[in-house]
Parts: sequence; C-alpha cells; structure tokens
Amino acid sequence: MLVARSADRRPRPTDAAVAAALATVSPDRLRGLVEVLSFPRHYHADRRANRRARDLLVQYLRGLGYEPTLHGSYDNVVAATGGDGPALVLGAHYDSVPGTPGADDNASAVATALECARLLKDAGAGPVRVVLFNREEDGLLGSTEYVEGLRAGEVTEAHVFEMVGFRTTAPKSQTMPPGLPGGLAPDVGDFLGLLANRHSNAVAEDLVRLAASYLPGFPVLALKMYLGVEKLVGHLHRSDHAPFWRAGLSALMWTDTSEFRNPHYHQPTDTPDTLDYDFLANVTRLALARVLTRPAG
Repeated sequence: MLVARSADRRPRPTDAAVAAALATVSPDRLRGLVEVLSFPRHYHADRRANRRARDLLVQYLRGLGYEPTLHGSYDNVVAATGGDGPALVLGAHYDSVPGTPGADDNASAVATALECARLLKDAGAGPVRVVLFNREEDGLLGSTEYVEGLRAGEVTEAHVFEMVGFRTTAPKSQTMPPGLPGGLAPDVGDFLGLLANRHSNAVAEDLVRLAASYLPGFPVLALKMYLGVEKLVGHLHRSDHAPFWRAGLSALMWTDTSEFRNPHYHQPTDTPDTLDYDFLANVTRLALARVLTRPAG
C-alpha cells in the first residue's frame, strides 16, 4: 500500500469554469442540510424517523428539479442527471445508529452528495447518479442490494462519502485503524482521507492532484492498495464502497476517518455544532472537481 498526499503533488493548470463552479459551494447550505437531517434515524429503532429522512431527501431532490426514485427493499434514494450511459455515482448512507443524531455519521456525507446534486443539475457534466443508501448501519444492506442490481458497464466509478465533516488541529488527535502500519498518516486530524484499491487507485491519484491544483492548503491523503491487500484489514470495508469493491468496480471511500479522529462517533454528542463546515465545503468542491474534469466515456 502507498499513501499519496496532495501536499506532495505539483499543481496542474486549472480550468476557470471549474474553479468558478467550485466557488459556488455553500458552507452555510451544507450546515443547513446537516441540521435538517440530524436526528436519530435507524431503520428499526427509529423506523418512523428513518422514513421521515427518506421523505426529506426525496422532497429536497424534487425541489432541485430531479425525479428521484426509491430503489430496492430498503428505500435507497436515487436521483440521476446528465443523460443516459455509464454513470459516476456519488453515494452516502442516510441512516444512523440508534440514539444518535448522526451529524457526522452520516448527515455530513449526505449534505455533500446533495450539494453536488444541486450544482450538477443541468451542468452538462455527463451521467451522474446521486445514491443515498439506507441500512448501512445494519451491514451495508442498501448498498449491497444496489450493487447486486447493477448491469455490466452501468457505473464507471463510485465515490462513497462516509463521515466527512469533522476536522481538528489538536495535537495527537489522529490515530490509525488496527492492522495498518504506523506512520501512514499525520497525528493531527485535519485531512481528508481517500481509500482506494487496484480498481480505483488511478482515480485516487487524480483526486490528490485535483486537490493540489484547485484546493491548495486542503490536505488530502489517499491510501492506495494493491494486489488485494485491502482484504486483510477488516476496518477498510466498513462502508458502502465495500459492495462495489466486491463486485470489482471502481470505488473510493471519502472519510474524516470516523472514530480514529472524531470522539463523537456513534454517540448522542454527534451534533451539527461539532463539525467544520469549511472543511465539509472543501470535500464537496473536490467531489465536484472530479465530476467536472473526469475523462469522457
């Protein structure tokens, strides 16, 4: 495995139209979305609230001009733009564990996907699907069902956002999952982490270079794994990118590293006021940059 750092990459020439689009990302809008979604919404323990979250997402996407659909047995919410053809997926789960508002886990990620949806509607960026999975907290059931229903060539790459709003500059605030070598990441939790494997390492490298070019000063670290080594570390399969990996599809997890940084993970204290919305806005800008600059076809 290798770690690619945006700080080590030389910036590339930028496109003025892309830079202008990234500037329209709104930290205030992201905060508003997180606040609206921050209530306990587990599929079983908070069933009525889980349906409420689903309905809020459908309503919001309709307000943006989409025609969202419910997918599968667990009500994944899917919205598409950019026409037919192989699509890039922007995904996040909208359920939470029982008893927690789930601001970082995972309203922050849903907010990123929704803000991308707002800015990509009718942008001419090629086929994009926003997929908001349910039942991630019950063993990735929604995303597993979604991936099992895909046709060959239907998805080109998937970007799965998993807790992307917590940042801290406190010393010794960042730890690493068991099973990974020490020294892979700094010990201060102020960076975005990307997790890729042999099917998505090239996309991860592009994202690191995009960060260096369009978002200087926003630290991005990509853990790139080769030869199937990710199968040896269970912690690397804990979100909705894992079903895509199992299907041999290109997918990355975007994360603030959850409990390895955020002390509010799966706690009642996972509230909107604990998040850094400028950090969340930069995550969203990087996702938009990838969509707007990805290779044709």
